[in-house]
Amino acid sequence: MSSLNIPLRTSTRLGRSVTAIGWGAFKIGRNQGTKYPQAYELPSESDSVALVRKVIALGVHAIDTAPAYGLSEHRVGLALAGLNPAVRQQVFLSTKAGEQFSDGVSRYDFAHDAIFKSVHESLARLQSESVNVVWIHSDGSDIAILRDGGAIAALDSLKSTGKIGAIGFSPKSPEGAAVALLDPCVDALMIEFHPNAQEMRAILVAAEKCGKAIFVKKPLASGRLDPAASIPWILAHSAVTCVVVGGLSIERLRANASLVV
Repeated sequence: MSSLNIPLRTSTRLGRSVTAIGWGAFKIGRNQGTKYPQAYELPSESDSVALVRKVIALGVHAIDTAPAYGLSEHRVGLALAGLNPAVRQQVFLSTKAGEQFSDGVSRYDFAHDAIFKSVHESLARLQSESVNVVWIHSDGSDIAILRDGGAIAALDSLKSTGKIGAIGFSPKSPEGAAVALLDPCVDALMIEFHPNAQEMRAILVAAEKCGKAIFVKKPLASGRLDPAASIPWILAHSAVTCVVVGGLSIERLRANASLVV
């Protein structure tokens, strides 16, 4: 498979460059309780591993997963374990903490010990000594999570020992995003931002001023927007570090990635 020459972006607090487009690994692990307009079958384990490796071979080196994505972390871990070490080093890997999903229901726990335990379990499933970012996956109580401080303190401890490279926060509201930007421990935000969701526009400006990374989730509004219109529009904002697009089609990902080349 020929690799695309995808542009790299970075931010002061991120510590390294990342491909301008990334891949979200939700659909290889979970198909319950989703917001996608159409149902889909989970791929097999072998097909999932092959897909992750194809994504990386394509040149999309930012991979995002989460414990709440069902089998996703385990399958990503299997794919990464078989990579050439030089290729594995290029991968920018992120996962999340704070949310678990089982029996069709999300459960949230942002206590210090719960976050600490979650990250170590993620590392085991991912077969990785460390990850580049862990995002606190908010349930909507952004400000309460940040003011309590336990979740961020747990990630800060893990960062100090090299288990994570950067501390991320995935807010639900502009107000929560603004408070997260003011937290000296937070290095990056993951926000929803596209032509139909511009509530976070002011956050982009503020993040760029303080050198914090912005990753964009749901850039296609869970499959409802035209990639050719949305992805270039998002990346026209210089504060955006990476646009994370999910999916099970490598050809569709190639088409999406080509929009930023």
